[in-house]
Amino acid sequence: LVQLREAAEELERRRVAVLVVTFDDGPLARNYASATGLTWPLLVDHDRGLYHAYGMLRGRAWDLYGPPAIWAYLKLLFRGRRLARPGSDVTQLGGDVVIDEGGSVRLHHIGRGPADRPSVADLLAAIDATRRSSSAAS
Repeated sequence: LVQLREAAEELERRRVAVLVVTFDDGPLARNYASATGLTWPLLVDHDRGLYHAYGMLRGRAWDLYGPPAIWAYLKLLFRGRRLARPGSDVTQLGGDVVIDEGGSVRLHHIGRGPADRPSVADLLAAIDATRRSSSAAS
């Protein structure tokens, strides 16, 4: 989320709406929004309908606690970031979805763990490709 926030101007320039989805609510959601400086809408998916619809189910122990996850957390610590307390279900997988103006999914990435996220450059490339294909169809 930090890298995405750093690209906020690029996203705004492209007129991209960003929504953050969580299954935690109440104090956990408020603490997350406060700790991350979240400025985008935070949607609470109590029953995890969106997670299931996009195939974001439960992670395996190796993906959640293995070397890639440890490395991701170490990089955050070296950058001076404090690690936040995990939410109520650390096995819930997340991901990233880019949906175009017509409602078609243009990028669908299911994270295999906390270290598995597409780069902001990949997200911006998917957004730009969507715009190019929309322009070509017009």
